[in-house]
This record gives sequence, structure tokens and C-alpha cells, in this order.
Amino acid sequence: MSRRAVVFGASGQLGVELVRELQARGYAVTAYGRSQVDITDPAAVDTVLGHSEADLVFNSAAYNQVDVAEKEPRAAFEVNALAVRNLALSCRQIDAQLVHFSTDYVFDGQAGHAYSENEPTHPLGAYAVSKLAGELYAQAYLDRPLIVRTCGVFGPGGRNTARGNFVESMLRMASSSQPIRVVEDYIASPTFSPWLAARTLDLIDRKLSGVFHIGGGAPVSWFEFARTIFAVAGLAPSLQPTNAREFRTPARRPRYSALSNAKMEQAGVAPLPPLRQAVETYFAGRESPPTGNRA
Repeated sequence: MSRRAVVFGASGQLGVELVRELQARGYAVTAYGRSQVDITDPAAVDTVLGHSEADLVFNSAAYNQVDVAEKEPRAAFEVNALAVRNLALSCRQIDAQLVHFSTDYVFDGQAGHAYSENEPTHPLGAYAVSKLAGELYAQAYLDRPLIVRTCGVFGPGGRNTARGNFVESMLRMASSSQPIRVVEDYIASPTFSPWLAARTLDLIDRKLSGVFHIGGGAPVSWFEFARTIFAVAGLAPSLQPTNAREFRTPARRPRYSALSNAKMEQAGVAPLPPLRQAVETYFAGRESPPTGNRA
């Protein structure tokens, strides 16, 4: 009999890949998008999971409007924290493992190196606080949750969502004649969602729990990420670096929030390939060629 999995946030960039990867590994998968189940409603979560017979419950749903969260922190907390509590309580009732996805934003970016799992957290804004609270709720109610922190997720699913992803945003900007300005002093580890889903299942196959980082490849600035996108796409827009002083946003963001994958790799999970390979794979599966000034 195949193992059963439930995926919340199944229509997002990560959710669609989790469903695909789970099915490829022989799981019986039930998938829910935002419009199907409101995970901020405890009764709705109890009803869905109570009838699921799930072994695994994946939460890839999130409120991720970082700047808007400064104006509506309650909305961010309800989705990123209290909803995780709902899921954790229901998972405890049915004896299912909760796999919850968190973020590099739980750190303040002051360390100056890729963060490991055992370094102290220090969220800088409402979104970041809500995501850290979600981690704590999962750990408070469950003995062996798997919490995966990741960073800058992009994948094929982003082509079909309202907010898209960084790659699609860059391509839209390249189709105009305006200069594109991207910060060069914010460092992250952008992560390709199909590989994130696969590495997460690799951790589960090894029966692991606790906090793990899965961030893509080597640390890179968002400016370098943009330059890689245009190089792979064969585009040559006017790309200009900017910095944190010029690029003011309502929410504070960690300046250096790349994640170390050392713990994952020490557990026997394969390293993530370099960012350029991720971008090449992204474009290889893209239905239509990008438009803009050709290189």
C-alpha cells in the first residue's frame, strides 16, 4: 500500500513540484490550493486531515508579501504562524509528520556568511517574525516535524501565478526599453523549486526531522542573479547595479541571507547544482522564448 501525502499550497511554485515529486515516488497525493482549504480555519484543517489517513503533510502555503506585511502584520501571522499551529495540532491527532517550509528571512543578515541551522535567528520585520513563529509552533506541538528553510524560490510554477518569480520579473522588465536596476549588496541563495522538492523528499526518505537548510548553490547577489538570467536567455537589456541605500523598502531585509546546505549534504543528500544550471533548466522547460533586446 502506497504512503499517503497531503500538500497545502499546491498551486504555488513549490507546491506543484512537491505534488509531482511525490507522485513520481509512488505516494498517493491529495493536493489543496488556497481556494480549496483555508488553513487559517482550524475546523477546516481538522476535517480535511481527519479524513486523509496521511503519513505526511506538506505546508508550502505562505503569506509572502514582505512589504505589505508591515501594514497588515495580522494577516501574515494568521497564515505563516497560526495556520501552522492548526496543521501541527491536526498532524498530532492523526500521527502524521508535518513538513513545513520556512525562510532565510528568520536571520538578520549580519553574519556575513551562509547561515547554518544552529545559528541564532533574528527576524527584522513582520513577515520574518511570522515565519519564525510558524517554525516554533511546529516544534511546540510535534516531536519530529521537518522544517526546511529555503531562499528565493523560483520554478516553472511561477509562470502561472499572479506574482510570478524573479526570473519572470526580469524578463518582463527586459521587454521594455527602460533600464533595469537590481541591488548588488543583498546576497542570497536562490533555489530552483523542482530541486528543492526533490531534496526535501530525500530528507524524508532518510527519516530525518528537525531544521534543515536547502538553499540553491553558492551565495550570489540579486544583481548577479539577474545578469545570469539575461546571459542564459540571450538578452542584453540595460542592467544597472543599485544598493540598499538607494533601494528603500517598507520592510527591512537581511543583507546576507544565503543558506548553508552542509547539514543536508552531511546527511547524504546530493548538493544542489550551480545557479546557472538551474536557470538553464528553467529556460529549457519554458514554453515560449523570452522577448527583449537580444545579446
